[in-house]
Amino acid sequence: MTLREKKAVVVGLGKSGLAAYELLKKMGARVCLYDGKEDLDVSAYDAPVYLGDFPEEVFAGLDCAVFSPGVPLDIPPAHFLREKNVPIIGEIELAFMMEKGTVAGITGTNGKTTTTTLVGEIMKAYNEQTFVVGNIGNPYTKEVLKSTENSFTVAEISSFQLETIDTFRPKVSAILNITPDHLNRHKTMECYIDTKFAIAKNQTKEDLCILNYEDEVLRNRAGELSCLVKFFSSKQKLTDGLYQDDMHNIVDGETGEVLMNMKECHLPGDHNCENIMAAILMTRELGVPMEQIIHVVKEFQAVEHRVEFVKTVCGVDYYNDSKGTNPDAAIKGISSMDRPTVLIGGGYDKGGEFDEWIRAFDGKVKKLFLLGETKEKIAEAAKRQGFSDYEFVDNLEEAVKKAAQTAVEGDAVLLSPACASWDMFDSYEQRGTMFKDYVRSL
Repeated sequence: MTLREKKAVVVGLGKSGLAAYELLKKMGARVCLYDGKEDLDVSAYDAPVYLGDFPEEVFAGLDCAVFSPGVPLDIPPAHFLREKNVPIIGEIELAFMMEKGTVAGITGTNGKTTTTTLVGEIMKAYNEQTFVVGNIGNPYTKEVLKSTENSFTVAEISSFQLETIDTFRPKVSAILNITPDHLNRHKTMECYIDTKFAIAKNQTKEDLCILNYEDEVLRNRAGELSCLVKFFSSKQKLTDGLYQDDMHNIVDGETGEVLMNMKECHLPGDHNCENIMAAILMTRELGVPMEQIIHVVKEFQAVEHRVEFVKTVCGVDYYNDSKGTNPDAAIKGISSMDRPTVLIGGGYDKGGEFDEWIRAFDGKVKKLFLLGETKEKIAEAAKRQGFSDYEFVDNLEEAVKKAAQTAVEGDAVLLSPACASWDMFDSYEQRGTMFKDYVRSL
């Protein structure tokens, strides 16, 4: 699709909306902008801006609509655009139209940011012309015009972004895992699964998709993909792909070669072993020598807000896992703890269930402080699972202070909410940063 002189609207005026608007202008499109919120600052836009009720007369004359990932596709403007046969694409698709280099795409319920960051670091060590974009916080549309035939783009892609792709085709993709998340938007688990698999829908036998063998959904549906498939496994010996053995070695299933031991890196836990194996398979496929891959893996540090060590206070270690925004991610957070733990949880309700998370406490959690929209829902799950040592708090600062009063020397305090942040914070980053500020002021 050529957009020169075409009429386009950007729907949703956050960070990705602004980046999409800037790219559309550079592509020569005639752009207007729309957001359902009426109180936005629109001074950054040199184009017509419509807020609140959408103007049907404007939307009826459009050639294309670019939806930001935070905007659902079941709102009235989306229905209206479809009735008028106006194509709806997302920021990822818009950027891909201008891509000149090689693309790697990573999705999954959990582990996306760690894996994307690690793949990005490996590729940067191999080729300075590497761009890390997408759901990680750097809009694809902001970087794509820098791409060349020799560049690499590493994209973290959420289910929201996958809803609006059309031609997007990565050379290598990865689906790390699929567990219930965002069901308030996707409505059914089947829809959520289908959306995740969309990352590989345009791939062919010339491309590769990497899947987690331990995820039953991925294992069972691998045969549906038209591209080549390789697996990784943290528990099973494989004859192809990569696996972790009983000694926590990462082993090449085809050759039997031991590539490294998990004790040699800074990322603990089976979930991080899975992230590492996915990154190794992706970057090997992109031509990086194994020696260079393993060197970067061994030096790599955990990303911010993902079981991030903050500070030791009176013999108690504090960890920020604000990126644990769903129960499965929070299970991985608590599994990383190796001592009695005071846990802080709760937040925005995305429609998930919390019983499995409570069961994962397994005697390790000595006290649970609950805040936010889901605190009573989590408390009900705790009662069902026989866990009664929880307490409601009004805000994060109170939670940190009470956790500090509860924990004793040798304990850990972990913020791992199992929920999104949007009921009390702008983002999980803001929540994690405030947690760190409160801890540092103890």
